Amino acid sequence: MPRPPIDPVAAFRAARDSAFVTPLPGTGILEAGGADATTFLQGQLSNDVAALDPGRSLWATYNTPKGRMLATLLLWRPTVGPAYRFALASDVAEAIRKRLAMYVLRSKVVLGAPPLAALGVGGPRAREAVGTVLGVDVAPLAVATFDAGEAIGLPDGRVLVAVARDRADALFERLAAHAAPADESAWRWLAIRAGVVDVRQATQEKHIAQTANWDVVGAVSFTKGCYPGQEIIARMHYLGVLKERAHPFHVEASLPEPNTRILLAGTDQGVGLVVDAVALPGGGTDLIAVVHTIALDQDLRLGSGDGPALRRLPLPYALPVSAPKRVKL
Repeated sequence: MPRPPIDPVAAFRAARDSAFVTPLPGTGILEAGGADATTFLQGQLSNDVAALDPGRSLWATYNTPKGRMLATLLLWRPTVGPAYRFALASDVAEAIRKRLAMYVLRSKVVLGAPPLAALGVGGPRAREAVGTVLGVDVAPLAVATFDAGEAIGLPDGRVLVAVARDRADALFERLAAHAAPADESAWRWLAIRAGVVDVRQATQEKHIAQTANWDVVGAVSFTKGCYPGQEIIARMHYLGVLKERAHPFHVEASLPEPNTRILLAGTDQGVGLVVDAVALPGGGTDLIAVVHTIALDQDLRLGSGDGPALRRLPLPYALPVSAPKRVKL
């Protein structure tokens, strides 16, 4: 049976006030198993995989040797089944799997793409909706197993559901009885408002983890061993001064492409780049961008110096206090 059309206004209202459910075609799922899976991932990802217990999850980034992000991951340890699963942007998933496979060598590690689909449940009553349908409680960063997959609680209150592909439609319908049907834009909007910077193909290698605030939301361990990009990330943490950070903004404009420039008003001086953006059903766009910190209180414009004005939105977490050097923009 075809699904009824999505009401965007109702979906975004549910994201703000109650709960919604959406398929997540933009999210892919990979898995890693084998006796050496923990050691292997510990040497590839930015977070402390070795400290992750079964039934728990964490954020992590996968970086180039120069510290630039290739992917952002939600990694979890199921209580049964393969050692690890992780969700990432679907348009980079296969390339990341192949890149990781290059480094397996003689390690006892099996990488694959399981037959799972991703659903997203968001809004202040997301946990309640998932609990009602699946009979599980999904606390932040916890993993709850049900008969067709796993539900993972995100720190910002969203719930990612990894479900057997042949049962995804039926589960969507069950969840839609307790949460407004939505499309992926509602999920991405909550990520933007939560200050979560997801890397997709268009934004690969544009930013390091700290400028996208991944150190603040807990995706980077500064006490674990080496991984690609660790030297750059650690040097910035201990010795450097961050000149850029990610912030959400609102703009009365149509949807900008990723990497659209943010400029000082009346100039051609770029001070930031858009990472992701979502058009709001009532008009205008919310976006998240990595911007020079000393430009944040200035008149910022989208796309050109005389483009539409940006209004900065609050982050739901505090950024570390720093005293950047005054540089001419």
